[in-house]
Amino acid sequence: MEKTARNMSNAELLEILCGSVGRTLARHPLPEVFGICTPRHINGHVEQDMAPYQVHPKLAVAKELYIRAIEQDMKSAGISLSSPQAVTSYLSGRIGHYEHEVFLCLWTDVQNRLIVAEEIFRGTLTQTSIYPRELAKSALIHNAAGVILAHNHPSGETSPSRADELLTAALKTTLALVDVRVVDHFVVAGNKTLSFAEKGLL
Repeated sequence: MEKTARNMSNAELLEILCGSVGRTLARHPLPEVFGICTPRHINGHVEQDMAPYQVHPKLAVAKELYIRAIEQDMKSAGISLSSPQAVTSYLSGRIGHYEHEVFLCLWTDVQNRLIVAEEIFRGTLTQTSIYPRELAKSALIHNAAGVILAHNHPSGETSPSRADELLTAALKTTLALVDVRVVDHFVVAGNKTLSFAEKGLL
C-alpha cells in the first residue's frame, strides 16, 4: 500500500514536520501538541509546578496557515455563518488556546457571509476591556450588516459570566444604532464553545 499522509502514524507525520523531536511530541495528545489545550488543563485540573507549554515553532506555523486557510475559504466560498456549527471549529483553532482573553469580531454581510475576522481587544488572564464605540467604528469601516462576537476563557470554562451577558446586551444595543445585527456571541475555551444564541441568551 502506498504511503500517504492519511495512513501515516502521528509520530511519522510529526517527524516530517519537526524532525526527530516529532517522535517525542507524538507521546502527547495532538490537541496538546498543537496548543489547543495545554498540559496544565489535562484531566480537568491545573498542574501548579508545570512550566508553560510552548508549541513547536513549525507546528505553530502549520496551525496558523491552517486557520488562515479556513478563514480564506469561508470568505471566498461565501459560506453562510448563520448556524453555530459553521464557526465553532474556526473559533477553537483561532482563540481557544490563548492564555489571555481576546475579543474577536466576525463581521458579516447581509447574507451572513464573512467579510473579515478581527481581534478587537486583548486582555489579561481573566478579563478584557471592550468599548462599544470602537466596535461601532469598526463595523462602519467594514460596511458590515452583522457580527458574530467571540471571546475566550483561559480558565477552560465556557459558562458565560453575568458581565459577559451584560456586555453582550450593551453591544447589541450600540450596534443596532448603526444597523448592525449581533448574530451570536461565542465563549471559547480550548476546543469547547458555547453559543449565546443556542442558549437563549441573545
